[in-house]
Amino acid sequence: MTRRSPRPPRRRLLPATLLATLLSATAAGCGAAGEDRPHVVVTTNILGDVAREVIGDEAEVTVLMRAGADPHSFGLSAVEAAMLEEADLVVHNGMGLEENVIRHVEAAAGSGVPVVAVGEAADPLPYRGEDGAGAPDPHFWTDPDRMRTATAVITEQVLEHVPDIDDAAIRANAERYDTELAALTDEMADAFGAIPAEDRKLVTNHHVFGYLAERFDFEVIGAIVPGGTTLASPSSSDLASLTDAMREAGVRAVFADSSQPDRLAQVLREEMGGTVEVIPLFTESLTEPGEGAGTYLEMMRANTAAISEGLTGTG
Repeated sequence: MTRRSPRPPRRRLLPATLLATLLSATAAGCGAAGEDRPHVVVTTNILGDVAREVIGDEAEVTVLMRAGADPHSFGLSAVEAAMLEEADLVVHNGMGLEENVIRHVEAAAGSGVPVVAVGEAADPLPYRGEDGAGAPDPHFWTDPDRMRTATAVITEQVLEHVPDIDDAAIRANAERYDTELAALTDEMADAFGAIPAEDRKLVTNHHVFGYLAERFDFEVIGAIVPGGTTLASPSSSDLASLTDAMREAGVRAVFADSSQPDRLAQVLREEMGGTVEVIPLFTESLTEPGEGAGTYLEMMRANTAAISEGLTGTG
């Protein structure tokens, strides 16, 4: 068992009153940091779930993004922003995903906090489609094999930077979770293998399944919102072009994020004469426990079932 000494204080320390407030914070969706325990802060709830699997009881893990939130648009309170600068390690997705949070992550890095952008180590793909050409796609978690890489990166960073932890326990947790992720890849491959090749066509609310498509041999026909952020808006010509592409490809389902309004997906359905089904998926956020996607593994299994049933007409 390895026990590291805590790192020396950084130059920028929080005022005592603010630090006291931070340590007593119990906002919904965030764990309060224990005063005498090492502390890891994670921006998104998907990576937060992975971090908790790896870290277990060895440190406090605070997840900033609430269940059901949009990673492109969620923001932080003053206390949460300050919490980043007092962490032993900050884990974020990177590649532009956390659009309203990145400045706080950069501030933490500037104050000396170890910060890791997990997605940048997961063999990023460029966005599919013209509107994201050349930019890296941050939605790597739709490929469970890349999440195995993410798990290894988080494990390495925890072992390097988080004091007073049991290294053997961290490694054992990581090995167990890696085995579960490998099994998930096999499950998804088996399920998607039942979909005829000509039916493996995806239309989503925005470009979020590029990694899944590459891993499991799907064709991405298009997305309602062009590019990879939910903060963009489609034009009437965008929607007309997508409708034409859907007709040409014989698309039978549109997959929409369950936490976002599906109005535009329903418009596409109407334009297609009601011949396509609008199917909700969990794409960018976990849910509260018991609501269908309380963990990353649960989310991916639910999406696999929904995609398989939607594209084979067995739902």
